[in-house]
Amino acid sequence: QVHLVESGGGSVQPGGSLRLSCQTSLNMLAINGMGWYRQAPGKQRELVASIIGDDRINYKDSVKGRFTISRDSAENTFYLQMDNLKVEDTAVYICWLQEAAWDPINHYGQGIQVTVSN
Repeated sequence: QVHLVESGGGSVQPGGSLRLSCQTSLNMLAINGMGWYRQAPGKQRELVASIIGDDRINYKDSVKGRFTISRDSAENTFYLQMDNLKVEDTAVYICWLQEAAWDPINHYGQGIQVTVSN
């Protein structure tokens, strides 16, 4: 069974920074893609950042220039560095990865709260 363990959430003031981590039990060589979703109260889940394959990185427009996704293959962990956080970034952040298989399998973490407020 594949496990994803998130850490690094919390509360910060606008302009602050947080780094989210997602450690997986799956070897990175067995992953098609990985990324971070978020879901704010009353809103749909949205993909914030992703790494597809070896190097295709994509960001939601509203976080470009502020968020950076990265991975450490040796640690089977990927990260979301969030800088210059805004109130509207408040949400539950959920890490995701797609396991490579004949029928690719999507796995999700449990979610971690990020709150940006004065």
